[in-house]
Amino acid sequence: MEISEIASELLEKGEVSLIIGYDKKGYPCFIKDKEETKRLVFNEGCFNNLSVYLTRIKEKCAIVAKPCDVKSIIGLIQENQIKREDVVIIGVTCPGLNLKKCLSCDCQNPSFCDYTIGEKIGEKEKMDKFAEIIEFEKKNPRERWNYFKNEFSRCIRCYACRQVCPLCYCETCIVDVSIPQWISKANSSSSNFIFHITRALHLAGRCVGCGECERVCPMNIPLSLLNLKIEKDVFELFDYTPGKDVDLKPPFQTFKKGDYNEFIG
Repeated sequence: MEISEIASELLEKGEVSLIIGYDKKGYPCFIKDKEETKRLVFNEGCFNNLSVYLTRIKEKCAIVAKPCDVKSIIGLIQENQIKREDVVIIGVTCPGLNLKKCLSCDCQNPSFCDYTIGEKIGEKEKMDKFAEIIEFEKKNPRERWNYFKNEFSRCIRCYACRQVCPLCYCETCIVDVSIPQWISKANSSSSNFIFHITRALHLAGRCVGCGECERVCPMNIPLSLLNLKIEKDVFELFDYTPGKDVDLKPPFQTFKKGDYNEFIG
């Protein structure tokens, strides 16, 4: 079946009241009328991770999701931001979308979905997604500090990285709080650095590596590098990869006796 057929059937039967998908230009579209479902497609221009909308919608819906985006949906369910029974997942197989993250993507076939669109894709040779991090770790601490200091100094604080992130769902972000003001709103090197470090730590053990933050950054800041570094550390310390198993507790939501704790005095 095509995406449009599944969407039309879901709307007609009243199983959902909204379909979140892509139009032929790759733009997000929101369909409530089954007559409009013909607009729904999936092609090489469908970059957006549509799961970012799930926490903003208060009705039962269906969503078209790439395999990497399904990871975000799993994360939102794990964190009780959405209920599994309120979302119908129309997974699409994805050979890659000419994005940097796709070179090391390990999921071309969606799992944890209600419908699958597209032929199963066989395993392909892929880059080690941590290869860039391993090279980066060869720098000494001062070099790493200066690298990110320089990169974050270019930030214009548009917050596109935050707005496009499915797991940045706080109703009030710490950066928007004025009383007390935790992070200066001034576009300075120091406040930019604090904003990005705070955001990265907030996503530790949660970021699924969808890469949307880096894709939409108008200043081309390599935000994925920092997120991948933390993902690698979390994997090595807690043997945990975000977005893989909805039944697992993320490492910072639970405690095991064998957890790494050498940082405690």
